[in-house]
Amino acid sequence: MKKKVLSIVAVVLVLCCAIGGTLAWLTAKSEVVTNTFAPSNIKIELKENTGTQYKMVPGQTIAKDPAAKVLAGSEECWLFVKLEKSANFDTFMTYEMANGWEPVAEETNVYARRVTTAEIGTAYSVLLNDQVTVKGTVTEAMMEGLTTANYPTLTITAYASQLHSSNNTDFTAKQAWDNAPKG
Repeated sequence: MKKKVLSIVAVVLVLCCAIGGTLAWLTAKSEVVTNTFAPSNIKIELKENTGTQYKMVPGQTIAKDPAAKVLAGSEECWLFVKLEKSANFDTFMTYEMANGWEPVAEETNVYARRVTTAEIGTAYSVLLNDQVTVKGTVTEAMMEGLTTANYPTLTITAYASQLHSSNNTDFTAKQAWDNAPKG
């Protein structure tokens, strides 16, 4: 009897293994998704097509067209221009900033504008009407006192810093200016 029970158990086990081994289970595997995180960047340029050397004639305007641009492929940013005047510039010359530039808080002669994706690639004039004006009060005697070492100069530099501090928050112009590279 023991042998008969063992034989039946053995047959049942063999049948279970045979049946279990022939069952097909439904399974699946997804395609692999690889996330790649590439660095981002901001690239800018400052160009002037009218040259950099000019003759002063009292009361006359001089065409100057410096323009700052955020280049394609860049991130949204704050675009800045810094205008540095020689000590005697205001004695001889005057200019106004082009529309769209706002002074940066607590800074002198630093102006900012917000550049979003739709505006990337746009060249922004720095000076109103792309010009500076020689003051009408400038005299021949004043100009004769100038040497190449003390000609009035206006130096313009462009900077940029990312617009967004997080997904839902933007830097202020002042915060972005403080982050901008100045060296």
